[in-house]
Amino acid sequence: MKNRKLLMTLVTRKLCTSVFFLAVTTLLTTPISLFAQTILKAKPESVGMSTAGFDRLTSILDQYVKDGKLAGGVAMVVRRGKVAYTRAFGQRDREANSPMKEDTIFRIASQSKALTSVGVMILQEEGRLLISDPVGKYLPEFANTTVAVPKDGGGYDVVKAKRQITIRDLLTHTAGISYGNGPAKDQWDAAKINGWYFADRDEPVGATISRMGALPMDAHPGEKYVYGYSTDILGAMIEKVSGQPLDQFLTSRIIEPLKMTDTSFYLPESKVDRLAAVYSAKASGIERAPDPGVGVGQGAYIKGPRKSFSGGAGLLSTASDYARFLLMLQNGGTLEGKRILGRKSVELMTTDHLRGLAFRDGQGFGLGFSVTKDVGTFGAPSSVGEYGWGGAYHSVYWVDPKEQMVVVYFTQLIPAGNIDDHGKLRALVYQSIID
Repeated sequence: MKNRKLLMTLVTRKLCTSVFFLAVTTLLTTPISLFAQTILKAKPESVGMSTAGFDRLTSILDQYVKDGKLAGGVAMVVRRGKVAYTRAFGQRDREANSPMKEDTIFRIASQSKALTSVGVMILQEEGRLLISDPVGKYLPEFANTTVAVPKDGGGYDVVKAKRQITIRDLLTHTAGISYGNGPAKDQWDAAKINGWYFADRDEPVGATISRMGALPMDAHPGEKYVYGYSTDILGAMIEKVSGQPLDQFLTSRIIEPLKMTDTSFYLPESKVDRLAAVYSAKASGIERAPDPGVGVGQGAYIKGPRKSFSGGAGLLSTASDYARFLLMLQNGGTLEGKRILGRKSVELMTTDHLRGLAFRDGQGFGLGFSVTKDVGTFGAPSSVGEYGWGGAYHSVYWVDPKEQMVVVYFTQLIPAGNIDDHGKLRALVYQSIID
């Protein structure tokens, strides 16, 4: 009897040891993204939202795929710090019959601007710059800029800018710099600087930006909201001030601390089969965009020079990665014990800085994204103080501090055509709030 008990004890210990080593082996061999990117999930009702309401959202998203208006996408809603809803719908690649998954990687285009803007604020907090500084202090090419003034009857005159461009002008898109499509478009075209797409450029972003300084801008600094290369210029300035390439700076100061394990400017070979394909809206439905294409296309994110780090439109990411970044902002600059920014810097970023300049009805612009001032802005529910933006590939995000809510919606559709999914997403997310 004693021997039998001893045998049972030994067997039990061996089994426990085996289970322990199996668990450790699983942890070590499972991709880190499955652990590092996870935001705690919760039943919708536990965070004041409705399962039935989200079922309606799911039905609507699936219908866009059935109707041939979208190939697929990923939607995520985080409330009170927990994932209330996440849905991968449709296909990542229709031609390959590859389903969309929650860890699918997307080109986020202008959603890159928020990370670059945070990078600038990090440098201000370290005392390495002030956003009131003239850009020419760090990029001498911008010390004496010019402006193209249209003439009656056609053409334009080139005049000296009334004042220097400041870093805040760039953060708020009031520097007068477009994507090369202003009055002096001929000069921007001749310099081969037009459009938001940088991934195919066979030179560092700083080299491209340095040539911009000599080109005529569209408006005098501080006089008009003009959307364009401002954040790309900020990216080149970050490189100068920090002494690091932009990808290294953003990775070490934002991406790695926030465990955004699938966010980068170009795609590692090991992740190629997770990148969503890009489609374009046509009269007959959607069709696959050209590969690589320029702007409208698959892009040079897998193959290509991999030299130009576009702070304005160059990053790739996943819905969960981007949600982590937004949660950091919602939490006043910190996430899971990692502080990226001080609370007051976040407050400054999420305040309207346009000072009455024309932008959008009911909205202002902060330091990197729009800010809602009137809840009637969207024709669907919203909150005063909400901030967000989107990307050229038809992605969108917003943070609603009042509702303690983050929404991320990624698709890959350019041009998007006449599709109302953003509006319906907003309406159906807010109708899901019950508390």
